[in-house]
Amino acid sequence: MERSIRFELVVTFGICFLISLIAYGISNDILRDNYKSATLVYDDSEIQDRAQRFSNYLINTKDLAITNSSDIQKSVERFYGVDANEKVILTDLDGKIIYKTKNVIQNSVDVYATIKYAMDSYSDRYKNQYRTEGKEFVIFYPLNIKDEKLYLFIFATPQARMEYNQTYSSNSIMAVIIAVIVFVTSFIYITNKKMKYIEEISEGLRKIASGDLSFRINGRGKDELNNLAENINYMASEIMNRIEAERKAEKTKNELITNVSHDLRTPLTSVMGYIGLLKDGKYENEDQMKEYMNIAFNKSEKIKILLEDLFEYTKLTNQGVSLYKEQVNLNEFLSQLIEELMPLFDERGLRIHKDFTDERLEANIDVSKMLRAFENLLGNAIKYSFENTSITVSLKKENEYALISIKNKGENIPREKLEKLFERFYRADESRTSENVSGSGLGLAICKNIVELHSGRIWAECYGNDIKFSVMIRL
Repeated sequence: MERSIRFELVVTFGICFLISLIAYGISNDILRDNYKSATLVYDDSEIQDRAQRFSNYLINTKDLAITNSSDIQKSVERFYGVDANEKVILTDLDGKIIYKTKNVIQNSVDVYATIKYAMDSYSDRYKNQYRTEGKEFVIFYPLNIKDEKLYLFIFATPQARMEYNQTYSSNSIMAVIIAVIVFVTSFIYITNKKMKYIEEISEGLRKIASGDLSFRINGRGKDELNNLAENINYMASEIMNRIEAERKAEKTKNELITNVSHDLRTPLTSVMGYIGLLKDGKYENEDQMKEYMNIAFNKSEKIKILLEDLFEYTKLTNQGVSLYKEQVNLNEFLSQLIEELMPLFDERGLRIHKDFTDERLEANIDVSKMLRAFENLLGNAIKYSFENTSITVSLKKENEYALISIKNKGENIPREKLEKLFERFYRADESRTSENVSGSGLGLAICKNIVELHSGRIWAECYGNDIKFSVMIRL
């Protein structure tokens, strides 16, 4: 599965951010200072609760006799015990004390002043002032017991207790710095392989740019960097192939010039030599003069053939050569060519044998170029066949192709030389130079180029003295 560098970076950033958050939390906790403080707190909730329950008890107890102090004493002891800290006072509406606990000194109560004090106490307690001050306060309840209206005053001081508070002091700036360092470090660590690979690609590109086109960058992963490495390798390979092709073309050009120069120099020297003899009158009679002229003409014809073949080969090997194809009946095409060459067969005492399929085979070919190819093949068979032997031309269909074969009897060609037959100026028998064999040495090379331009294939086979050239063309 191909991955994206953008996606990998997003994932990496997310992982590093998560790691830095964890680092921030840990460092912030380690760097945090803990402080414990003790506070003296006065809690009056229990006093108020007991006072509320006591007043409810007095109101709801039906058999309670207000005039019986012993009953009230029992009620007080039930809620406050014998030695109560709270001061409990029960008065009528005028402030006359009906009952008081032992810790109460006064004999009368200023009702209105005490009620006001109770109200102020309630306000202060509501504001939580008494939680830290521990002042005495008054709880006031109006009672209606057996149709007798009374006031219940409870004077109390809240009990003190120690309350411990824990406070924290954190060093957030240092924790943020540590988190940033962790983020950068983790990001560098996670992306280290990718950065090294980028450096490797850069180094490989530098080597290729310096001329080492054989160097290849190793592929890693399945992301854009791997695609980049593959494209750089492909570029280096293509450049190397083109340079090799240019070198080969240059070598071919030099070989071509050398071979052409050699093959032109010999007949040209002969032509100039015989013309020089004629010019200087160095001949004995008219018959000798005609002989010199015929030799010079034949050498000139050889030069002409060589130049024509050279021009044809150069044109075919040039890129962008145009083919003018048309649908042709191969049976009739080959039969007509054989008929045109019959005088050459008869001159060498050769018999021609056609082995054509009855099926009509048609191919889309450039007639003039393909005619040149088969003329060269048949001419080659005529030139190198033993006298008074047969040449067999066969045509048959193989799958979607037409297979044309030309078989003759001649001198055996070793297997290692068969492939070289289609090279320029190559002759299987090195003793057959341009002096003793007619032709330019470009015929089979021209045939190969023409067949390959038609997306076909040509090859040679030799078994004993049986030599066969085969051409396969798509129908």
